[in-house]
Amino acid sequence: MKSLSAWGYCRLGVAVPELRVADVAFNLEQLRRVVDQAEVADCSLLLCPELALTGYSCGDLFFQPLLIEEARRALAELAADTRGRGLTLVVGAPIRQDDRLYNCAVVLGQGRILGIVPKIHLPNSHEFYEQRWFASARESRCDHLDWDGEAIPFGADLLFRAVNRRECLVGIELCEDLWVADPPSGRMAGQGATVLLNPSASPETLGKEAYRRELVRGQSARCLAAYAYASAGPGESSTDLVFSGHSLIAENGLLLAETERFRFDSQLVLADVDLARLRSERARSSSFATAAAGPRYREIPFHLAELPPGTLRRPLDATPFVPVDDAERAARCREIFALQTTALAKRLRHTGGSRVVLGISGGLDSTLALLVAVKAFDRLGLAREGIVTLTLPGFGTTVRTRGNAERLAGLLGVGLRVIPIDGAVRGHFADIGHPETLHDITYENAQARERTQILMDVANQVGGLVIGTGDLSELALGWCTYNADHMSMYGVNAGVPKTLVRYLVAWCAECEFAGEAAEILKDICATPVSPELLPPTAEGEIAQKTEDQVGPYVLHDFFLYHLVRWHDPPAKIFFLACRVFAGEFSSAVILRWLRVFYRRFFSQQFKRSCLPDGPKIGSVALSPRGDWRMPSDACVELWLRELDGLDGEG
Repeated sequence: MKSLSAWGYCRLGVAVPELRVADVAFNLEQLRRVVDQAEVADCSLLLCPELALTGYSCGDLFFQPLLIEEARRALAELAADTRGRGLTLVVGAPIRQDDRLYNCAVVLGQGRILGIVPKIHLPNSHEFYEQRWFASARESRCDHLDWDGEAIPFGADLLFRAVNRRECLVGIELCEDLWVADPPSGRMAGQGATVLLNPSASPETLGKEAYRRELVRGQSARCLAAYAYASAGPGESSTDLVFSGHSLIAENGLLLAETERFRFDSQLVLADVDLARLRSERARSSSFATAAAGPRYREIPFHLAELPPGTLRRPLDATPFVPVDDAERAARCREIFALQTTALAKRLRHTGGSRVVLGISGGLDSTLALLVAVKAFDRLGLAREGIVTLTLPGFGTTVRTRGNAERLAGLLGVGLRVIPIDGAVRGHFADIGHPETLHDITYENAQARERTQILMDVANQVGGLVIGTGDLSELALGWCTYNADHMSMYGVNAGVPKTLVRYLVAWCAECEFAGEAAEILKDICATPVSPELLPPTAEGEIAQKTEDQVGPYVLHDFFLYHLVRWHDPPAKIFFLACRVFAGEFSSAVILRWLRVFYRRFFSQQFKRSCLPDGPKIGSVALSPRGDWRMPSDACVELWLRELDGLDGEG
């Protein structure tokens, strides 16, 4: 089994040790304890708060040589403690260089001090008074510090490069450095830093928690980096200030871990940051690549501990398109529905049209397209009768789906036409010499193309646009008939994945529609996904279930998200899927459907290369004019070979 490092992960920790102001011996002991805990948990890089050895709240005690020398001795002991450990430690301490005192982050590893980074921006307003005691990094006259005969790199221009993991480049800024208009971390990221650390104190005031969280998340997103922020705990609280120990780890805008506030005992939180993903994201961002180079930094080598196989410490969603939280999911559905209706309304305004045509089957996708059309017409003040819906019953149509489609159309007040396709398709079978008893791809596609021909011709009759109903997941798998349901004049669902369509229709039933219409929408949500191109069972039930043929959409949407959004390789997608779906699907089943996904995704690109217009909804989109540009003749063998090397055991 591969180590987690092999997949690109680095275990990052933030600690908030219990603290007593000016009690260096006590603070050293607490730091040693959290270091021990972090090592047991296979932490590779541990960040502790600003001035963690002395306390941030020492005030004029920073003028006392005794306190500064005691902190220096404690640092030497901590450095010695790292000998023989894999862990690298970053801790805050006051450091004297010549005749100036600096508020510093000290990097310790391999039994020694690797480098010292002084704070640049010293707050000196409101409750802060740092310029009374400390000098800014800008005032330093030397790029090293003499420490018992050893020249230790010193300065705000230091970056720390893992010699065994080149993608791990660590930059450090201290507290206020992040809160200014132009944080140093932005320039560090521009020079390649993928991990940004911030030892901080940050007293608590009303509303600051949320601002701090968004600040850390936002900076990690702007820098396309991991960002760890370790804040001083309530042991610092003295006189007029209260500290909460609010510490966080974020990665490219995603909050991975966060401490509980206002706890007096020591805390440690860990998260596995994905350095491979960050590197890939930066490679795809042209604006990041062309950012101003900025100042040059000195690189200090260090060794990053290997992260062994085991539990992955980061959030991992089985349904990345569908939030688990009810409120968040409802908010996302509201936003998506607004995007879809606005897009269609714009197209109608541009064309001056007042009519649209769409086929409704009683399934999820066509129902969502109908609901979008209804609300778009309402927004434009157009009569709903201008929405011409057609039910086109064929050999596989069931009473349930047809009934739902026709009743819903009536309740919504849209135009409805019923045109059975059986006779036309039988005539076509006779023309091409295809037996009706042969239920092959020709049997299915002939029905799909007959339906599209009718929709297009009716659109010509009424002067309307044909609204496409196919969704993002179907486009990824090519689960659509070329020049049939694959084609329309505007595809309103093209950016919505299948796992989210059901929730969108359910949200519409709760928030946008009421009464009998809402009840029908709920029944549609409970209907199996099917194109209904094969005859129903003897009991009149759906016989052709899509997921029996192409696989579970919950798996395919997971695969799609990780392939297109993050460009993860097949083996990593398999590794992640085996963890998130453990207990629901065996690793052998996951591997089977992952092979199907790759084969279909590559072989069906020709359908995506000529898609109609449709609104982009999320970060994963397959429009050939926007997010996904792939040759139709690309070979899949390289990706399948990687899957061939897996044993199906996850």
